[in-house]
Amino acid sequence: MHMSSEIAMGIIIPFLGTSLGAAMVFFLTRHLSRSLERCLTGLAGGVMVAATFWSLLEPALTTSAPMGAFAFVPAAVGFLFGVGFLLLLDELTPHMHLDMNEEGPRSSLRRATKLFLAVTLHNIPEGMAVGVIYAGWMQGEAGITHSAALALSLGIALQNFPEGAIVSMPMRSTGMSKTKTFLYGVGSGVVEPIAALLTLLATSLVSLFLPYMLAFAAGAMMYVVVEELIPEMSEGEHSNLGTICFALGFVLMMTLDVALG
Repeated sequence: MHMSSEIAMGIIIPFLGTSLGAAMVFFLTRHLSRSLERCLTGLAGGVMVAATFWSLLEPALTTSAPMGAFAFVPAAVGFLFGVGFLLLLDELTPHMHLDMNEEGPRSSLRRATKLFLAVTLHNIPEGMAVGVIYAGWMQGEAGITHSAALALSLGIALQNFPEGAIVSMPMRSTGMSKTKTFLYGVGSGVVEPIAALLTLLATSLVSLFLPYMLAFAAGAMMYVVVEELIPEMSEGEHSNLGTICFALGFVLMMTLDVALG
């Protein structure tokens, strides 16, 4: 398969994960149980943390190896800028923070809207991660193979699946039609291939920035996990289900990355 086709496939795969998750609205009841939502969120968090280390930070450090004792600088700087970028976006859009205690039809609609906006925002760093890893493969940097890039793409698709369901199901519970809620779920993932393509083009122009961009994507993804996913899976009555699914997601992504990388 030609490289451009492989890149196009890698960029589209995560979007397909979101779309398949949104399609669950046609098969499940109107409400996601709290246990299932907790499990799906934990699984997504585990996948993202593993991808942060094995797919992004490790190649960033490898690329910077010629800097010797200062090889950590691009990874550290990029990571902090990635966290800062998402922090700024959250400050500019305070409505992203979810209030799980809202009740009633109108409150349910507000919460569903918040979920849609939050997932849409959080798909930006995931798209950037896919774009920058494929840019690294194109440039032959850091020993990034096509299999390693594909592993990240598949991993993000796996964690996008529950996100697609988490967006569409609450909207269905407000009385929206299945088709409309499915389209909202799909729409939340549209920014991902766009962010991937823009990042791929930008990083390809200046290979010097590759380790910074890898770490930037890692920092942005880690921010999403700590700020949104971990609190979400721990909300309400104590349960170990989210933690168990987090561990399973972490091991699954680690296995994908090591086996395919």
